[in-house]
Amino acid sequence: MHEVDLEVPDKISFVGFGDIPEASYFPPPLTTVHQEFSEVGTRATALLLSQLRGEPSESVVVVDADLVVRASAAPPR
Repeated sequence: MHEVDLEVPDKISFVGFGDIPEASYFPPPLTTVHQEFSEVGTRATALLLSQLRGEPSESVVVVDADLVVRASAAPPR
């Protein structure tokens, strides 16, 4: 955004997904959605094994997520 002169978060906000360790070191630090990927993997594996065994299984799996607010997003105006 520096190259096109868009000021973050004054003119544009950025939000990432995954909360990679480097996110807090970006200029500006990246607001991101954090989710426990081990939980996603565990639930996906359980769902796959259920389906392979022909057992009834959930059609929707919900894994909690948290918004990690950093300097790359401004509040709504």
